[in-house]
Amino acid sequence: MRDLLNDSFSSIDVNDESVYYEIRDYIRTIAPEKEKIVKLYKGDQSIMDAFDVTRQIKGSFGKVVPLKQGAYLVIEHTEALNVVDVNSGIRVKKGVEQEENTFEVNLHAADEIARQMRLRDLGGIVIVDFIDMDDGEHRVKLFKHMQELMQSDRAKHNILPLTKFGLMQITRQRVRPATEIKVNEKCPMCHGTGEIAPSLLADEALERQLAYYTKERNINSFILTVNPLLEAYLTKRKGLFHSIVKDWCRKYSCTIRLKTDSEFPLLHSLWCDKNGEPLDQE
Repeated sequence: MRDLLNDSFSSIDVNDESVYYEIRDYIRTIAPEKEKIVKLYKGDQSIMDAFDVTRQIKGSFGKVVPLKQGAYLVIEHTEALNVVDVNSGIRVKKGVEQEENTFEVNLHAADEIARQMRLRDLGGIVIVDFIDMDDGEHRVKLFKHMQELMQSDRAKHNILPLTKFGLMQITRQRVRPATEIKVNEKCPMCHGTGEIAPSLLADEALERQLAYYTKERNINSFILTVNPLLEAYLTKRKGLFHSIVKDWCRKYSCTIRLKTDSEFPLLHSLWCDKNGEPLDQE
């Protein structure tokens, strides 16, 4: 509260009564006008689930961090430095649009990288491998954009321009060890001998792909093949006229025909057009 409380706070929810009174008394001392935003949470559901914190943690602290419409980051920690790799995922275009598409993905990646460094408190040397860009003006704009994003970072830092190989070096004050939260789950298909990405985010990953195909590729009719367990989850009714798939169809004005394949791994999926031709995915 001492370090972070500012005018942007609209609500502080606490699920422990003694801590609630302690925080309320402290805020009454330092910012009396903010006392009313402190609330005692009494819901039956876990406070982490009620405010969707669990999903956000799993989505933000994993090794792979999704970006808009298919692009993603891969964050690796080593003893010497932290490495962030930017991948375009299924957002691959050819011809004259490729450079603009690459620049757009890199800008979105820079936004998330600045956020991730604060969330995980990454310190020391951070090497970012952006997607290669041929246009020198784009490289300069990306460098300046990252500088602007980092201006609000309270930790001391220094950013170097991109090299000709698309690498950016960022040094950031190390206050404490980087925050690492294990978010992978034991794979139910191999009885714990391997790991998969969080199943809680499976529908979000599919929706990002669907958004890309409908908005960027102008496709509005699909055949989606998944594991039977995932198919049951996607078609589970949330009321008389609602399920995840039906909601997608309304949201993106498209049709989706689900097919199942018991040989598919639990979270594996295959998008095809209405003729059954697979759509390119990475």
